[in-house]
Amino acid sequence: MPDPLTANIAATLRTARIDRDLSVNALAERSGVSRAMIAKIERGDVQPTAVLLGRLTAALGLTLSELFARTEGETPRLARIADQPVWVDPTTGYRRRSVSPAGGSVQLVEVELPAGAEVSYPAESFALANHQIWVLEGSLRFREGEVEHDLSSGDCLELGAPTPGTYWNSTDRPCRYLVVLSRRR
Repeated sequence: MPDPLTANIAATLRTARIDRDLSVNALAERSGVSRAMIAKIERGDVQPTAVLLGRLTAALGLTLSELFARTEGETPRLARIADQPVWVDPTTGYRRRSVSPAGGSVQLVEVELPAGAEVSYPAESFALANHQIWVLEGSLRFREGEVEHDLSSGDCLELGAPTPGTYWNSTDRPCRYLVVLSRRR
């Protein structure tokens, strides 16, 4: 039996695919994720990684934050810390907490990236929302296409035009940062 969050992610991805009138084959072609893996994810047989979720949501025209907001359903305007959903990538240990109430015009996501971990997303993942990255603790290297940004505690980076992006913690200590997303107009 999958855990409740994995089951909700599976159902939300399946619903988003069906709502867009996409077959599993069409989503596989758009996302570069195999049909077999999409089927396993949609059944809740496997917990997808952050990279897989990034590719699937981009192909569905969603941000990763929108996917998680949809899994949460209706939430009050106050998001108490005990009620903020936390998701952990099964491969990298990347820990993602949805800080802001679901469905708002701005989404706040706190991430803890373990030492040595790297998470990459395609350009499409950055196309739907403006992104700012504010480093709370530690150091983070963010690759924005061909440009590398070395960020330290307190630094804030606003991303430019959509391009492939990689969050990389090249240190031996965890890095904690906040991603602020607002829908592009």
